[in-house]
Amino acid sequence: MSNLSPASGRSLLYLVVAGAAWGTAGAAASLLFLATDLGPLALSFWRCAGGLVVLLGVLAVRRPRRAAAVRPSVASLIGTGLMFTLFQAAYFGAVRETGLAVGTVVTLGAGPVLIAVGGRYWMGERLGRGGTAAVVGALAGLAVLVLGGGDGEVRPLGVGWALLSAAGYAGMTLRARWLGRRGAGGDPLITTAWSVAVGTVCLLPLAAAEGLLPHTAEIGRVLWLLVYVATVPTALAYALYFTGAAAVRAATVSVIMLIEPVSAAVIAVLLLGERLTGAVVLGTVLLLTAVGALIAAEARRPTGGPVVRAAREASGSSASSGSPREAQSAAR
Repeated sequence: MSNLSPASGRSLLYLVVAGAAWGTAGAAASLLFLATDLGPLALSFWRCAGGLVVLLGVLAVRRPRRAAAVRPSVASLIGTGLMFTLFQAAYFGAVRETGLAVGTVVTLGAGPVLIAVGGRYWMGERLGRGGTAAVVGALAGLAVLVLGGGDGEVRPLGVGWALLSAAGYAGMTLRARWLGRRGAGGDPLITTAWSVAVGTVCLLPLAAAEGLLPHTAEIGRVLWLLVYVATVPTALAYALYFTGAAAVRAATVSVIMLIEPVSAAVIAVLLLGERLTGAVVLGTVLLLTAVGALIAAEARRPTGGPVVRAAREASGSSASSGSPREAQSAAR
C-alpha cells in the first residue's frame, strides 16, 4: 500500500507540470528568435522582468495569508535569486560557446549528479540502488534525446559555462529542499518573485549590451510570445517548482525536471515541424521511465521530513500518557 500523502502527491504533480512548462519556453524562444533580432540574454531579461510584473500583480490581488512561523530572511531570498540567475545566464553562455545540444546535455546532466551528491552529504538523503539506477537511466535518456542527432561540438569553455549553470541549478534545488525540511521554505510566490527580481537586476546590463529592444515587423506576435514566456514557464512554473522542491527529495526533483527536454521535443515535433527520429523516441522513453520509477520510489518513501516525524513521536508519547483526543491534538 502506498504511503504517498495528498500533500506529497501534489508536490510531485507540481514538479511534473513545472517541468513540462519549462519545456515550452524553448519553443517560444525559437519563435521569438525567428521573428525578431532579440538575443538570448535580452530574452532572459524580459522573461524575468515580465515574470516579476505577473507575480507582483498576483501578490497584490490575492487574499492575505497568515504569516509562517519561520520565514526565509531577505539574505536567503537574495541568495536563491543569485543561484537562479547563475543557472539562467551561465546556461546561455554555454549555448553560445558550445551549442544548444552540448550545453543542454551538460547542464541538465550534471545537475542531477551534483544534486544527488549534495543531498546525500548535506542532508543525508539516500536514493538507494533503484533510485541510482533511475538517475543513470535518466542521464542516458537525456544524452540520447539531445545528442542523438550527432550535431554536438564539445568546446571546453562552453562545458565550463554549462557546469557553472548546473552548479547554480543544484544550489537552488538543494537550498529549496533544505529550507523546506526546516519548515522555512516560505511562500513560493514570494520566493519566485525575489528570484526573478534579482535576475532582472543582474541581467539588465548584460541584456543592454546585447541589445535590449527587439526590432520586428510582427510586434503583436512578439509581445504575445513575451507575455507567454513571462507567465507560464516563468511565473507559474517556478512557483510550482519551489513548492514541490521543498517537499520532495532533491535528487528526485532534479530527475523529474528532466521532463523539460521531453516536453520541448514533443512540441518541436508537433508544432514546429521537426522530424521525429529514433533518438527522440528512445530518449523520451528512457527519460519517462526513469521519472516514473523515481515517482514510484517517492510514493513508497515514508511521508514527511524531520518536522513531521518529530510531531509523530510527540503524538505517540502523548498517546501513551493521555486520551486519544489529546494525542490527536499533539499530532496536529
